[in-house]
Amino acid sequence: VPFVEGGKMDPENPMKLALMLATNEVKYADRAGCWGTCHHDLRSMPHTPDAETAGGSPVAQQLDLSQGLTKYIEESRSKIEVKGRRGKKRGGWDKLKSADELQAEMDAHKYMELVRYKSGKGETEDGHILEQRNMSGGDAAEMTASLQDGVWTLVMKRKLQTNKPGDLPLAKDQLYNIGFAIHDDYSNARFHHVSLGYKLGFDSDKAEINATAQ
Repeated sequence: VPFVEGGKMDPENPMKLALMLATNEVKYADRAGCWGTCHHDLRSMPHTPDAETAGGSPVAQQLDLSQGLTKYIEESRSKIEVKGRRGKKRGGWDKLKSADELQAEMDAHKYMELVRYKSGKGETEDGHILEQRNMSGGDAAEMTASLQDGVWTLVMKRKLQTNKPGDLPLAKDQLYNIGFAIHDDYSNARFHHVSLGYKLGFDSDKAEINATAQ
């Protein structure tokens, strides 16, 4: 890109691939996918609070603000301003639910599982999004990738259940919302390709991505 020295936003990773999994219990997951995690007050967005404001707020006791405000979903907030009328700033960064309420949402699996492969070191990050973006804690996914003739091929293995926080338990008789994002050509942050939402299933003619027994 022309606005970064050397042209590479993420020099260590030629390619990154991420996917999100969620049930219909997460609001908008069935129609908006990862867009449900994006808000007007996230880092680099117009209404993100400055570091002093965020760090001095009560939510600083619950959130990791070392990299600014990261993605979250509506289930983690008591209110999110959407319309922004009469000068109101949009978002809900400071309307965080209590720790007990957030735990209840986790227990009900009202989060979006987030798995990402980073090609630089061939590492897999397994986390989730609820009150913020957590890139660790899960143990369900294993990814490997190879580059040949300019084409990346990625293979993912995913356990059905692990009982680890943030690993969405998968039942073979259910459908799940799934979407993908690809950072290519050393890109980073919002500079990525995003898929439409799909349904993941198991031996199901209703699934757009259908896992079948071998």
